[in-house]
Amino acid sequence: MKNFISLLISLLLLCITNTSQAHQLSTAYLNGSVDSTGVFKGDWQVRLYDLEQAIGVDIDGDGQLRWQELQSRAQIVTQYLQHHLQISRNNKNCTLAIAENWQVDSHFNEGYLVLPLRAQCPINGVVRINYSAFFDVDSQHKLLLSMSNEKNSSPRILSDTNRSLNLHEGAGSRFATFKEFVTQGVVHIWIGFDHILFLLSLLVSCVLIRKHHYSHDNPNIKEVVVQATWIVTAFTLAHSITLTATALNWIHLPSRWVEVGIAITVALAALNNIFPMVKRLGWLTFGFGLLHGMGFAGALGELGLPADQQALTVLAFNLGVEIGQMFIVILVLPLLILLRKHFLYARYSMTGLSAIIVLLAVQWTLQRI
Repeated sequence: MKNFISLLISLLLLCITNTSQAHQLSTAYLNGSVDSTGVFKGDWQVRLYDLEQAIGVDIDGDGQLRWQELQSRAQIVTQYLQHHLQISRNNKNCTLAIAENWQVDSHFNEGYLVLPLRAQCPINGVVRINYSAFFDVDSQHKLLLSMSNEKNSSPRILSDTNRSLNLHEGAGSRFATFKEFVTQGVVHIWIGFDHILFLLSLLVSCVLIRKHHYSHDNPNIKEVVVQATWIVTAFTLAHSITLTATALNWIHLPSRWVEVGIAITVALAALNNIFPMVKRLGWLTFGFGLLHGMGFAGALGELGLPADQQALTVLAFNLGVEIGQMFIVILVLPLLILLRKHFLYARYSMTGLSAIIVLLAVQWTLQRI
């Protein structure tokens, strides 16, 4: 009997040892918070082995996962994870976006992919998390959810048998949401070099007049300001129309071709400075501005529209774009008015600058096709 008990204990220890070596627990981590604008922000840490089992990221199958392999499968990884994590608030889906600045970390000697994520939600109501990733390849998989704005709170656990949970977050602020989207609109126009160059292409010529096939400075500052005002007004009106219509899903064009079209408008606007074909720049600006509005809407779509305040956020973002645009005009137009009197500007500088813009725009067009 003593020998039998010893043998049983030995077998039990052997089984425990082999199990612990053969099977590492499948765990993912989500650390997040909800701010006053209804935005859920966090870091999602996913085990690389789980990704390999679910969608196959080790392309050459050598058992060594490389960063290049992961990047080449980035779109598939993003689509898989977005499909298996849904965040909603007050029974309205939040727009989930996974950022591209991925990182790698480790837990218990296991490699993890760290993905920054953002979900734009309504500002009121219960936040609901639905999670279903990796359960089909490992029913023991777990997601540990921690909310940084909760004090003394242990991580919540989502599992195959408990795939959803509710978070009772405090109500947000409509003013905070409005202010945030105004800021995002300003930022977008300032980092949108194609939009800036389009506007610049129009402004560099509005301080000049065409006589005898040559450009000369316009001595009437009032006329210059009026023409610049018409240009800015036409651009504002046009992109406000399509930004609103696209953001609210009234119209829809493939984003890829919208971006191609925007690059082409930049090239044509600059080319018109070198070979003037259209003299009424207001109409040209309005027509091309319609495409730029769809581009602005694409940026707004990436931020996400709160389901309970779509009109507010579209208005705020639009206002931010206009504020950013006016800063550019206020900065550039006085400088152009000063430079217009110089012969070199009218004869060479405007043409040279426009030619550089054309080349950049052609390069963008080829890259976006």
